[in-house]
Amino acid sequence: MPDLYVQIVPPVLPAPLALVYLSGVAEIAVGLGLLVPRTRSYAAWATIALLLAIFPANVYMAVSMVTIEGTGGSDPSALARWARLPLQGVLILWAYWYTD
Repeated sequence: MPDLYVQIVPPVLPAPLALVYLSGVAEIAVGLGLLVPRTRSYAAWATIALLLAIFPANVYMAVSMVTIEGTGGSDPSALARWARLPLQGVLILWAYWYTD
């Protein structure tokens, strides 16, 4: 459902749909890399990079209170929007655990 994610790409970034697809492919690639012990460390670093790359979208969603259309009435609450920000820090630390 890329159209949902396009809505939270900050307007200053070019080609939102392409960025959404690129991040989706990256998520699949790092997920597969984490499954293979030989590539796990590299994939963990890539996960950290990906989480940092998508952080601006989460900040934009929290700060601008974008109404996400097409969610069937389940637009995230303000609390959920802001809770995503520190959660990404936790996920980055979790990924860092696998970098050694």
